[in-house]
Amino acid sequence: MKPPSVRGLSESEEDRAFLQRRVALFGAFVGGGYLFFWLYRVVILLLVEDYEGFRHPSFWWHLAAAVLFLMLWFSCRLGKRTTRAIRIRELVLLTLGVFATGMMGVAIEFEARPDFILLLALSNVILGRAIFVPSSGRWTLTLGAIIGAVLLTCVYLGSLSLDLQKWSALYPQIIEQSPEHFAAAVMGEIAAWWLIAVALSVATSVVIYGLRRRVRDAEQLGQYRLEEKLGEGGMGAVYRASHSLLRRPTAVKLLPPDKAGADNLRRFEQEVQLTARLNHPHTITIFDYGHTSDGLFYYAMEYVEGLTLSDLVARSGAQPEGRVVHLMRQSASALVEAHDIGLVHRDIKPGNIMVCLHAHGGGGDFVKVLDFGLVKEVRGEGGIQLTNAAYLAGTPQYMAPESITNPDTVDARADLYALGAVAYYLLTGTHVFAGKSVVEVCSHHLHSTPEPLSSRLGQPIAQDLGELVLSCLAKDPADRPQSAFELERRLTECSGVAPWTTEDALAWWATHGELLRKAPPLGGEGMLTVDLQVTSRAGRDRA
Repeated sequence: MKPPSVRGLSESEEDRAFLQRRVALFGAFVGGGYLFFWLYRVVILLLVEDYEGFRHPSFWWHLAAAVLFLMLWFSCRLGKRTTRAIRIRELVLLTLGVFATGMMGVAIEFEARPDFILLLALSNVILGRAIFVPSSGRWTLTLGAIIGAVLLTCVYLGSLSLDLQKWSALYPQIIEQSPEHFAAAVMGEIAAWWLIAVALSVATSVVIYGLRRRVRDAEQLGQYRLEEKLGEGGMGAVYRASHSLLRRPTAVKLLPPDKAGADNLRRFEQEVQLTARLNHPHTITIFDYGHTSDGLFYYAMEYVEGLTLSDLVARSGAQPEGRVVHLMRQSASALVEAHDIGLVHRDIKPGNIMVCLHAHGGGGDFVKVLDFGLVKEVRGEGGIQLTNAAYLAGTPQYMAPESITNPDTVDARADLYALGAVAYYLLTGTHVFAGKSVVEVCSHHLHSTPEPLSSRLGQPIAQDLGELVLSCLAKDPADRPQSAFELERRLTECSGVAPWTTEDALAWWATHGELLRKAPPLGGEGMLTVDLQVTSRAGRDRA
């Protein structure tokens, strides 16, 4: 059973904008076609030097039809229009354009019947509209009836003016009929062909409109409507979404069916359940959780309009010391709550920390910690134990040594190691360790001493800040700060660091924020998941 399709404000706006674009495209297509053939007619008249043709009524009715259809395009390009206004413009200008086309057909003096030329032109118009402008079959039928009435009226009037003597060779019985009888017969023949054209256009509308509704239903998850893909990670993709009834911004994370194995599904559900237990202002808030009938699991969370720290550094380089301290204090504060209830994030990295311009409390940089997809519950009874020694999971540039050698034993201090690596990245614009392979990076974490920040940066840095960051990167967890609370306190006590004020943040966002928000997101750090049991078996098989 499909989830209910409730048409909310955002969805109506999307449909309105789509309709306006498509009606404009239809007007441009038909009007451009009419204008092309009018210009072609001009060229022919000039080549044969038939200057009298420029004064013929059909010449100017042809131009009028082209202008009217182009007005449909132009009127839908001038700012936002309501759905009602778009429909009225379409109905009026399409009817007038068809009328001009009909008058052009009436004015043509051909030996052959001009009504068939008129039928062909308007059949293309109604079929083209059904293709370009997805709409219900009822509305297409309504337009077909209106256009048909104009068409048949013009055919009847045009048939009355035909010289019946010219048709006597083809239809000997025509001499015995009055012009009215002949016009009625012609109108009946054209009506039959027009009914076929309308039936085809209605069928086209029903198919295209139905397919669009099916796509929209596929993008509807319960009360949430997907709008734009924001990113993708090891545990699914994240989309900006809108709620059908509420106005609050929402992000939806999906676990596609091809990733919904038993372990991944349990991880996904655990991520929702554990993250929902957190209510710290610097932790992302979970709104809802559910799944569709075709096996697509999702959860909805608050939408943050900002930048990941990864994008921040990639686009604007190393950050001032005061700002780094400000961002790290907020991140550590979020971890205090998680660690206090026994949760270890295990994937702290720049791509999982966002900064935005806080709209409350006077503004300023405001941090949100995201993606508890690898979270581990280190205490508490009855929890699902999905992380064990058989799996190595995380992002290589931010993995603590114990996460590599013995992932089953990691505790809160592994998150502090990762947070120290994030601070190093913010201060220098580079990762603590680089390598040509995951193995080389992991080897550095196990055996190499981090380069002092001043040396990497090429300029002095506050001594106590540099020492604190390097202490977080200690190989032995006992040599690091022993809790997120301690790290937060020591960051507060850093001397010689110019504070990052609200005014600084507001000035920075005023200068850089809009440009950075409009830029597409950059690729983040790749997450590593290795089944050590499989790797071990493969090694034995090769041996």
